[in-house]
Amino acid sequence: MVTTAVRPRPPSVRRRAARTAGASSEAFVAVLSREKDIARRYLECRGPFGPRGSLVSAARRATERRWVGWGLVAGAAALVPWMWVLTATMPSTTTVSNWSAAWVGLDAMEAAALLGTGALLLRRDPRYGLCAAVAGTLLAVDAWFDVMTATPGPARTSAIMVAAGLELPLAALCAALAARSFTQRGAMIDVPVNGDRQSVEGSAADG
Repeated sequence: MVTTAVRPRPPSVRRRAARTAGASSEAFVAVLSREKDIARRYLECRGPFGPRGSLVSAARRATERRWVGWGLVAGAAALVPWMWVLTATMPSTTTVSNWSAAWVGLDAMEAAALLGTGALLLRRDPRYGLCAAVAGTLLAVDAWFDVMTATPGPARTSAIMVAAGLELPLAALCAALAARSFTQRGAMIDVPVNGDRQSVEGSAADG
């Protein structure tokens, strides 16, 4: 009977193999934890009803979406006859109270929305899109009422210049930021996971 002696590997080789195996397992665990966190954040940002847990069925979510969708459509349809009523009954000119407070409040909301958009954008927080959508809407409303409530003459000319040169371009920029944030949401969820998977596969291949 012939016995073959197995030559033990040197201690340095064993230590290097142990470090490689440990690094691969740690990286794999880190990827699993990251994927779990990304999935949780993805579920939290789904829909207008908050977090989507595993206990909420797909049928219930579909029913909620249908009810909300038809409710919004009905609200838009109800505004059509209301606009006709306003056109037929409201005077073209009137005297209002708290006029300055109304405009100051609108400008304060615009400043808060722009501040939130800028701060979240600098922090690379994807929620900047929500603030950008609000800011763009408020700026468009401001431009509309500036022009429509200005008296004919120099006041209206000035309102048109401010709307065309500042408010509407800034509103368009905010709308573009909001659209970009929503279109990049899927990429933000997928890219980090794929990158981590590639890094783990590469480290495992090297080991």
